[in-house]
Amino acid sequence: MKIKVKQPYLGGKSVFLVSLLVIGITVLIVYFTGINQNRTITDNFDLSLTIIGTALFLFMTYGLFKGFGLKDDFPKFRGYSEGDYFTHPAVDFDTPEISVDDGIGGLMLSILLWIGMSILLVLLMLVLEIVFWFSVFILLAMLYWVFFRALKLVFSKSKETMGDLGVSALYSFGYTLLYIGWMFGIVYLTQLLK
Repeated sequence: MKIKVKQPYLGGKSVFLVSLLVIGITVLIVYFTGINQNRTITDNFDLSLTIIGTALFLFMTYGLFKGFGLKDDFPKFRGYSEGDYFTHPAVDFDTPEISVDDGIGGLMLSILLWIGMSILLVLLMLVLEIVFWFSVFILLAMLYWVFFRALKLVFSKSKETMGDLGVSALYSFGYTLLYIGWMFGIVYLTQLLK
């Protein structure tokens, strides 16, 4: 009687959070090791890519060796509607012309306009902040999707590599070269073109 072993799965959300943690630790390592050194930005980039590439290689090797799969547990965003959000035509109005003497009336009006413009600028800054954080959220969601799809492709080989460290390391090395190597290539080419 053959017992079927259930494949262990990693949650995509937890893998993404761990990858953000690795990136944060990498930034701290590069910063703290570079405080007393005068490294160029390309040296820091090479060090960062080396740390991230090593962590990615070790993670993929371990996951392929243990036979991990990857499941998508990221929340679905399906509550949006397509269509035209700005259905009204552009507002076209003439700005009023305010002409007041230089006396107390002009001073009072200037103060009121100053307060009004300050309130308007604060409201515009709030809108800008909302747009900024929404953009960061969209960027992280896109990064998650690309990262999740890439790792899902790697862990699709886990049934073939389970229990074989050599094959797991070989697959991991190939995928690490694909995912990180092109960035090293770009840095190398920019240094050659200088």
